[in-house]
Amino acid sequence: MLINGIIFDADGTLIDSMGMWRNLGERYLRSIGVEPEMNLSRRLFAMSFEHGIEYLRERYALEASCEEIKAEILRMIRDFYVNDVALKSGVREMLDAIRFDLKIPMTIATAGERNLLEAALSRLEIMGYFAAIFTCGELDTTKHDDKIFLECAKFMGTRISETLVFDDALFALEAAKRAGFLLAGVEDFSSVHDWQRIERICDLYVRENDFACVEKFLKILRGE
Repeated sequence: MLINGIIFDADGTLIDSMGMWRNLGERYLRSIGVEPEMNLSRRLFAMSFEHGIEYLRERYALEASCEEIKAEILRMIRDFYVNDVALKSGVREMLDAIRFDLKIPMTIATAGERNLLEAALSRLEIMGYFAAIFTCGELDTTKHDDKIFLECAKFMGTRISETLVFDDALFALEAAKRAGFLLAGVEDFSSVHDWQRIERICDLYVRENDFACVEKFLKILRGE
């Protein structure tokens, strides 16, 4: 593979954050002394953020208003990104190798909020590794569409066929594939049911802790 540019997803790819999102409802309830039902995360996963808040308020007869619940949950999310979220295993070493050895430009394409991600990356001291961060919200798109990946490649000035997309979500990888990008699927528990399909459509597949095998990826990225 000839690779002249790399696009990274953030949540579930660079940073180990999906567990927080998956268990957010449970975290909130336990913070106010309420024991959540089994499989609450599965119920909430199918709902929008607002509908999930309404469900919590009605199901658990909470005294707080929906706005108060939302404000507290948003505070919990920000605290997590600012203070607690960690890089996935081996990511720092991998980024060091790409930046200083291969000197390949990198951008981030995220469905998350810019301010949260920038707070996390600044604390983790990798903000300067990326030429730019593109968010779905600012581009008025989702990762079901290829727009965000095309914008990243345009910014880096790289050909789509020579640009590698790292992502843990099947729908995002499928969108990038339709546009002609090279694909690196990243294993994360949040997409466990899609692992086989992800591995099948990708040019390479990053299993848990594979990022730590820097030499392996340097050879791949050099085309050796």
